[in-house]
Amino acid sequence: MLTKPDIEESGEGAAGDVGEALVEASGLEVHFGLRGGLLGRFSGRAAGAVRAVDGIDLTLRKGEVLGLVGESGSGKTTLGRTLIGLTKATAGTVRYRGQDITALGERGLRPLRRRLQMVFQDPHASLNPAMDIRTAVGHPLRIHQLVADEQEYEARVVDALERVGLTPPERYLGKFPGDLSGGQKQRAVLARAIIAEPELLVADEPISMLDMSVRAKILQLMLDLKRDLDLTYVYVTHDLASAKFFCDTIAIMYLGRIVEYGPTAEVFANPQHPYTEALLAAIPEPDPERALPRELPRGEIPDAARPPMGCAFHPRCPVAVEACGWEARDLRTLLENRWLELAPEAATREKSLFADVESLAVDGLSTVAIAPGRGHSPEDVLEYLRHLREEASQAEPREPFWRGVVSMHAESGRAVVEFAPPRDPRLSLIPATGVQVACHLREPVGSTTGT
Repeated sequence: MLTKPDIEESGEGAAGDVGEALVEASGLEVHFGLRGGLLGRFSGRAAGAVRAVDGIDLTLRKGEVLGLVGESGSGKTTLGRTLIGLTKATAGTVRYRGQDITALGERGLRPLRRRLQMVFQDPHASLNPAMDIRTAVGHPLRIHQLVADEQEYEARVVDALERVGLTPPERYLGKFPGDLSGGQKQRAVLARAIIAEPELLVADEPISMLDMSVRAKILQLMLDLKRDLDLTYVYVTHDLASAKFFCDTIAIMYLGRIVEYGPTAEVFANPQHPYTEALLAAIPEPDPERALPRELPRGEIPDAARPPMGCAFHPRCPVAVEACGWEARDLRTLLENRWLELAPEAATREKSLFADVESLAVDGLSTVAIAPGRGHSPEDVLEYLRHLREEASQAEPREPFWRGVVSMHAESGRAVVEFAPPRDPRLSLIPATGVQVACHLREPVGSTTGT
């Protein structure tokens, strides 16, 4: 775990140097189409889509270090790639110095490539094993025709290696990636990224594949390069400990959306979104005497091809409210989790109340009509559900699901459960903090977000 002596803090120190808007994203979406079965693949018909990035608005200023933080599958890598044109946007715009790069083809993007660079997660896979370091690091110079002769080429490669700490450079020029350690490979990758004099670097988990002993050194190197070369960073990570010391601003992502966005110090000192609180609670505490019980989110991150209604975090949130987007499949999850905890005989008896629990798995049902099992009536199902609600009201912690149920009644031979209309939370500014959060619990008084 990184500590303050290991690495200089960039947050407060660099914040004052942040300048004009460099990259602006507006309504940005990236959806990847799915192919259902064999027939779908042959016909080219998509069977839905993964919403990897789902409506992002952000501004990256020159000299800033922006951290994109979240679990695997949150869309942070896809967002980072889209900001520099490596992944094509489905909708929305990305403007680099006022120019909409989402409207450009590969030919139009080529002149911008040297200004917008990326450092990938795995340094071992980032370097061609058959290419020596002299060739690998200097390759961008040839691609963008930035040098006039071999003498200038050699001088710039040597300078890049010296800047990233591969010294003396003559020792490394003729080596191949297989001759280097993990930390040395990542330094070589950084040298290749900076040699064309970029303005923006997207660093995708740049230290996650490295030994703990060299992680702080690589982050410190990146800070040194930022200072010396006037770089702007997008830092993609799931590691809040490193983001705390490296980033000026943090965007917490969940299922393709930003749920909290603001100055790093403020987000860590006073997290506003329940998901941010959960991520911070998961940071290991090195002192065993200070270790406390952790209330981590229940369940797993949902399928991005079938996101929950309303707030995507609500099925895992301990403080979700009625407007968060409860639906039929939440009831199914509640029932199945209960039956897993019961003895087999008791679980079978309760399951028999329902003709088909799988029918509750349909997406987007705010009103669900439940067919009773053979030998049972709608009133039997309703009595059972009311018993569960009463049982939950006396338990600690409270089950938030029942806050979303507004009505349970019998109709046309079925038990009908109605949920509160879902509302989609949007980023709202918390006064006097500079933090924006997408959570119904933090909405300004009197505001109404769309369904």
